[in-house]
Amino acid sequence: APMLILNFSHPLTENQLARAAELAAQPVDAVFTIPVQFDTTLPFAPQVEELVNRIPLTPRQLQTEPILVVLPALNFIAALLLADLHGRMGYFPAVLRLRPVPGSTPPAFEAAEILNLQQIRENARTTRRLDENQSD
Repeated sequence: APMLILNFSHPLTENQLARAAELAAQPVDAVFTIPVQFDTTLPFAPQVEELVNRIPLTPRQLQTEPILVVLPALNFIAALLLADLHGRMGYFPAVLRLRPVPGSTPPAFEAAEILNLQQIRENARTTRRLDENQSD
């Protein structure tokens, strides 16, 4: 099935979209760019909730459609956004990582990889110590 991209960053170029489709091995059906403008003097959690409420997808679509997320640059917003999306989707979404193109002028970015956060979480769970007799 074609995937949807939720973009909380700069507009994506045709090359970035083509590479994202290649990395995901599926076509991109739609890109939803949701501008991120936060007031740093106010708490971030309510602002993230309002941000996610602006995603033009139904709760059913968030839970069933293949979705790729481009995170905002500010780490605090990205962390809260992932927590909120996990709650609404029931799993961690995959994230498209962009990287600078070496030597590009003006600065350019390319799609580098897809980070499967849910798989990373599941892999990390296998390292959790279950034997309480083990020392830290």
